[in-house]
Amino acid sequence: MTSNRRPTDWVSCLPPWPRHPPPRRSPRPPKSLRRRLNLRQTHLPQALILEKPAVHRHISGLEVTRESTIAQRPQAAPSPKKEGPRVNEEIRASRVLLIDEKGEKQGEMPIDAALDAAREVGLDLVEVAPDADPPVVKITDYGKQRFAEQKKKAEARKKQKSADLKEIKLRPNIDKHDYEIKGRYIRRFFEEGDKVKITMRFRGREMAHQHLGMELLTKVKAEFADIAKVESEPRLEGRQMVMVLAPR
Repeated sequence: MTSNRRPTDWVSCLPPWPRHPPPRRSPRPPKSLRRRLNLRQTHLPQALILEKPAVHRHISGLEVTRESTIAQRPQAAPSPKKEGPRVNEEIRASRVLLIDEKGEKQGEMPIDAALDAAREVGLDLVEVAPDADPPVVKITDYGKQRFAEQKKKAEARKKQKSADLKEIKLRPNIDKHDYEIKGRYIRRFFEEGDKVKITMRFRGREMAHQHLGMELLTKVKAEFADIAKVESEPRLEGRQMVMVLAPR
């Protein structure tokens, strides 16, 4: 039996609202698209990559972050600074005061005339006083002069060599032949300017005969008295006796 009663709420007459599934996550862009958008330039050195702020783009409804990268052209390294005086065409002054190969002043002249004078005698034109007015140049063999300067510096470094401490180990009952070999080493160390530390070692019952070690150290001291001096007198350190000699 159908009811003829009219509904009071028209909303109740509507069909039920359909249930929609929860929103799905945006699909991941394909690998080819990701590779095209990711411009990291991995084949470039890291020092040549300049990073810029990220740029947001919308592709097919997807928000994609793109990091723009610019490769910077490598710059040429600065030329190394030349050491030593200016030679021949490296001299920039227009007029110079020339000194010839005999050390005599030839007066002020243009740089071209000074270069011609150096070429005539087969030597170099070297700027010896660049701060003078005009600069002073000299005709000389620059290669020979440079070799002499390097040799002089090497000799100065050799004289400034710091003395090293060499050690020679002896035993109270050392053989005569072994003692002579040790003596040759000691003499060579003194000739090279090094100090020598003489170490006398005692083993077992040898500690009861320390006078033998003292006699041997006294012998070494007397043998090299002409080329060495005693820097540290013999002293006992545990089971060994130590003495330090320095060249005169």
